[in-house]
Amino acid sequence: MLCLRAAIAGAALTVALSCGLSTGNAQSDELTVLAAASLTNALEEVGAQYAAETGKTVQFSFASSSALAKQIEAGAPAQIFASSDQKWMDYLAGRNLIEVDTRVSPIGNSLVLIVPADSAAGDIAVDASTDLGALLGAAGRLSVGDPDHVPAGIYAREALESLGLWATAEPRLARAEDVRAALVLVERGECPLGIVYATDATISDKVRVIGTFPAGSHTPITYPFAILTGQNGEDADAFFRYVTGPESLETFRKYGFSANE
Repeated sequence: MLCLRAAIAGAALTVALSCGLSTGNAQSDELTVLAAASLTNALEEVGAQYAAETGKTVQFSFASSSALAKQIEAGAPAQIFASSDQKWMDYLAGRNLIEVDTRVSPIGNSLVLIVPADSAAGDIAVDASTDLGALLGAAGRLSVGDPDHVPAGIYAREALESLGLWATAEPRLARAEDVRAALVLVERGECPLGIVYATDATISDKVRVIGTFPAGSHTPITYPFAILTGQNGEDADAFFRYVTGPESLETFRKYGFSANE
């Protein structure tokens, strides 16, 4: 129960902080990017590099792609959206809320199984024979982005279903509001096991990857970027070219993202 309560509390704090930073405090003369939580470290570095090169700052707000898409639908002031899956970009496209001709998917990711850094669990090949019950122990929960709406959780469910592990996993999920909240629960040792993106595990020294889900077990993890409807302009167009172009690709690679062809 502690793990589940922590997931709910952590999720609420994550969303509260994100919304407070993004919508309530956005200034009309600032470029605002709403981006998936898993992009936090990479985009903050890209933003700093862009500011150093151009003298222009970019404001970011990070949360679950689903939460951000709903914010955009509700009229959140922003110019660019970066999603961690195609579904939520499709959602906005279907409502004419993105400039569809700007939509590109420059980077990808993978899905991994993590444990606290001091866990005794050894490396495994994640497949149909994986014993989640043994890894979780008698009362442990599996930390994951809520598979009802969080992209990381949706990918996780696809993978678990594909491998025949969903029936074991579902009753023991600790559903977090985004993938970074799921990471935190494992970092704190409140959950003995978690499923996150490889890039999230890369930025933490408090967790350890014990296995990677087979690429064929879930939909390919790609990140679509797009300018929001009516938000084209010199500043938005310039940063969009920068963040989706070769200038930023090495930074994304540094944080474990793959480059899409």
